Amino acid sequence: MFKWFRSKCLPHQNQVASESVRGMNLALKELRCSVCLEENKVCKCEESFESCKKVDSDVSDDEQHHGEANNSVTHAVINMTGMLIGLGQLSTPYALESGGWVSAFLMIGLGVICAYCSHLLGKCLDKHPKSRSYTDIGQNAFGTKGKLLAATFIYLEIFMALVSYTISLHDNINRVFSGTQVQIPWAKLSRSQLLTLAAVLVALPSLWLRDLSSISFLSFGGVLMSLAIFASVACTGTFGGVKANHIIPVLQIQNIPAISGLYIFSYAGHIVFPNLYKAMKDPSKFTKVSIISFSLVTLLYSTLAFMGAKLYGPQVNPQITLSMPPHLIVTKIALWATVLTPMTKYALEFAPMAIQVEHNLPDYLSSRTKLIVRGTVGSFLLLVILALALSVPYFEYVLSLTGSLVSIAICVIFPCAFYLKICWSQISRPLLVLNFTLIAFGFVLGVFGTISSSKLLMQNLSRAH
Repeated sequence: MFKWFRSKCLPHQNQVASESVRGMNLALKELRCSVCLEENKVCKCEESFESCKKVDSDVSDDEQHHGEANNSVTHAVINMTGMLIGLGQLSTPYALESGGWVSAFLMIGLGVICAYCSHLLGKCLDKHPKSRSYTDIGQNAFGTKGKLLAATFIYLEIFMALVSYTISLHDNINRVFSGTQVQIPWAKLSRSQLLTLAAVLVALPSLWLRDLSSISFLSFGGVLMSLAIFASVACTGTFGGVKANHIIPVLQIQNIPAISGLYIFSYAGHIVFPNLYKAMKDPSKFTKVSIISFSLVTLLYSTLAFMGAKLYGPQVNPQITLSMPPHLIVTKIALWATVLTPMTKYALEFAPMAIQVEHNLPDYLSSRTKLIVRGTVGSFLLLVILALALSVPYFEYVLSLTGSLVSIAICVIFPCAFYLKICWSQISRPLLVLNFTLIAFGFVLGVFGTISSSKLLMQNLSRAH
């Protein structure tokens, strides 16, 4: 099974099926391309057009940019589904309980909108076949400013998602090692903070790896861990003695702005969709892939949301794993899966930032010096993320803020804007109205969600201090 997955779903070890955030496929492709450039080899990576332009000009565009695109619809669905299922699934039961069962229509609606916006990205790539990445689409639409804006939001989403991952690590590792005494006399840190620090230090050396293809299998493990969490929640209701007898509120409209960020974050993954499109044997079926993938993910999220809300009611934790009975073996499996997932994500999620740092270094520096610089910068950023996560340990509010402030732009606003700018002359009037409406909807949802989640975050910080 693993060998099939690696050969079919991850061609050339470049397509990493992962969550959130998201950015790992692009990172692996850019990493390989940069290695090719340094070794004066012909770049055959599925890399962004702009990055590969540095290769010798007498090599044709096809040789530079087109690796063998051999992904079938099935393989593309597996990859896209794997990218979408992630950290957001932990919070869907909490979001449904907080917003009421009517908010499930918002979750489903956002899934439909995000699938449509994925289709729009495919249309933009049809118009400019040389485009290879999300930032390339931004450049085709609005020039250098569009590329810079897209890149800024991508890196911001990666950074904020990693803060959320680390908060999740902090919360779940404390439950895993409950009863364990951990103390350093001179360190004014709690047990959970010390355990989180230890876990991050264990993961820290992975940031110094240059060839991330050697650990790309970890993202497949991330998909398995996500499925293990879903199965564990189902088992607690079936075999764990927890009765699904709680009544879910109909609608709590005052909570809708905050939980909208949780819902939209669950569908974030659009930054790697151009890479999936380019890896397909028949890109014309990309829309079909988007529909199937988002349908599967929405079905999983909806099932998990109702299951968790019915099992735990008002006491449901923002991370469903923390609501499960601690004595059950399935709970321990879910907790370990949630702890290990962030530790496998740091190197892969950091790769785009690390590559950008290395590309901006002077050419006269040796490869070893560049590696030291990028490793040092990555280590510093990870420690900053750790400090933020320990200072602001409010998973649901940070995740909601990420969704409302950043993910809504990447998933909805930007794709619609890019499509309108690139394909303006070919768009019918009804589609113009639809896309402008989605941009307005995304903007309103983002503004109110950002205000609401920021306010709740500040209130909790004030109480804590």
